[in-house]
This record gives sequence, C-alpha cells and structure tokens, in this order.
Amino acid sequence: MINSCIPELGIQDYIQHLRSAGGKRLPLVGGFELTFRCNNRCAHCYVNKQGDDAEEEHREMNCEQVCRMLDDLADTGCLWLVLTGGEPLIRQDFEDIYVYAKKKGFLITLFTNGTLITPTIADLFQRYPPRSIEITLYGLTKDTYEKVTLREGSYEECMQGIDLLSERKLPLGLKSVVTTLNKHEFTGIKKFVEADLGREFRFDALINPRIDGQRDVTRYRITPSEVVELDKTDPRRIADFHRLHDKASMISSNNLFVCGAGINSFHIDPYGRLSICNMVRAPSYDLTRGSFREGWYEFLPSLREHECQERNRCKDCRLRSMCNQCPGWSLLEHGDYETPTDYLCRVTHLRAEAFGIG
Repeated sequence: MINSCIPELGIQDYIQHLRSAGGKRLPLVGGFELTFRCNNRCAHCYVNKQGDDAEEEHREMNCEQVCRMLDDLADTGCLWLVLTGGEPLIRQDFEDIYVYAKKKGFLITLFTNGTLITPTIADLFQRYPPRSIEITLYGLTKDTYEKVTLREGSYEECMQGIDLLSERKLPLGLKSVVTTLNKHEFTGIKKFVEADLGREFRFDALINPRIDGQRDVTRYRITPSEVVELDKTDPRRIADFHRLHDKASMISSNNLFVCGAGINSFHIDPYGRLSICNMVRAPSYDLTRGSFREGWYEFLPSLREHECQERNRCKDCRLRSMCNQCPGWSLLEHGDYETPTDYLCRVTHLRAEAFGIG
C-alpha cells in the first residue's frame, strides 16, 4: 500500500532537485533531432529540409545507430528526451525508435507539427504514452496556417492530428511561433487552445537565423514592442521575468555560458553530432565515432570553460539574467559567440520598462 502522506514531486521539480545534487554535471535532459526533413515548408523554419530529400535521408543515422545511442544515453544517466526534427514522424522507422526509447525508460516529449498523426500513430501513443506531445499551431484559419507552412492541406491534417490525440486523452500541449504572417490571429489561437480545447498554450516570438547561417527568415520577426505586448497577455511570463531578474546577482561568473547547457542538458542532431545546445552547433562531437560518455565528460566541459572577452558588453548588463542573448544567438546572428544581438537588446529593455524591472 502506498503511503498517501508521502508528498509527490512533479518531474520538473524532480529534475531540478537532481540538478542541484552536489553540483555535479548530469546529462538529465537531451534534445534529439531524429531528422532535419519535414513535410511542411514553413517560411520561418530554422532548418527547412524537404521531406522527400533522399540524400538527406541517407545522411541520417539509421535505426540501429539511433538505438545504440539511446543505450549510451540511458547508461550515462539521461532521464528526459525531447524527440524533435524537422518532423520526427516523417521517418519510416519512427515507431521502432519511439518504442525502443520508451522501453529504455526515458521520459519522452515529442515535438511535432501534427500533420502526420494517423489513427495508427495515435494508438501507438495510447499504448506507450509519452510524457507530453507538443504541436505547433501556426494559425487559427486555413489561410493563415498555410501561409506559414506553404503546403496545401496541412491545416486540415494538423486539426485531424489534434482531434486524434484529444480523443485518446493523451497529454497534448499546443504552442505557436508568432510571426508577421500570423500575428493577427494570436488572440484567436490562444482562445481556441485554452478555452475551446482546454489545453495548455505557450508561444515564442523570437525568430533566430537558420542553422546554416541564412538570415532570410528574420524578415518574419515581429517588432520588439509587439513582442512585449504579447508578453503582457501571459502573467506567468511576467512573473518569470521578475524571477529571473531577481537572480541577477547570482550571475557573477565571467563564463561565456551561464545557462545549464552542457551541465544538465545536451543536443544531438540526425547525423549523430553532439553539441552543447540546439543553437550552438559547432564545435560538435561525432557520436558515431566515439561514445556519449566521452562526449559528455570530456568534450562538452571544454566548451563551458570559454570566458567572455573584455569587449562583450553583455557580461556587465543589469538585465543579463532576463535576456535571451546567449552564445547561440550570437553565433547564428553574427558568426561568433559574443557579439550582442541588437534585436534581443531592444526586446529586453522594453520588457524591463513595461514590467517595472530596474
């Protein structure tokens, strides 16, 4: 019999507790891109590889390699996997990989566009439930949605996917990327998700350049003032910014990386390259030629040792703790780890002013 007096600990709190255990580096959370390919052609996408790209498919790790990597992750102590892409469901062997990961005991979050959810896939998730499934909803109407995805029929497929998962009462959350193409429907999307579907909703309005360095997607960014107006619709975000600012005094390190990347989290791409996070793709460690243990304990710590240069104005900024500026943003925006991104600076200072943070 379970003692009902024993308090339950949510997974987020549990992982936070493990993170603070003796200050040790533990690979608790991993992002795993199973593919860069996608059936949509989203205008703002940071990857944008076509789903029928045979050469790209050939470059990806096969099922055996992925499963061997999952063995390594489990043996090294990883608990939580975010399976993403591209669109992970586009892989013909997705079911085999997913079931293998579930049987290894990973807590799995799946990022998907929802358009490839079929009754068979939904039944699979019902048999082997993930911790959560997150679908990105790009618009409230077909016209807006498909202006973003650039693919006819994608709206109906996404809605069908949402229905199939909802019918099975699976742990589904919806989110949106706010761009110049769909910002006019933000309020409607939020109401549809929270009021009509009764689901949790979150959003992101900060678009970074593609991982290959192309900046064309930045033309879809909404203005900094529009970003802050969206923030005002979510009391949790405002509270989070205050909480982050209150921790400002804790960031006294001169280290370039002040987040948990490479301490409790990591990223693996479809080719088996281990990186410190999904935005800092280089340098990377080739897991197809070495072990995850070696990559985690020897390669990633060397990146964490990088220190800020004197010319980096961000290190002394009073708003540093609540800013999205990081080495990844600088790398994609400017090709180096430290040049500040002016767009993020403007957003952060407007947030501070709007929320009375000084």
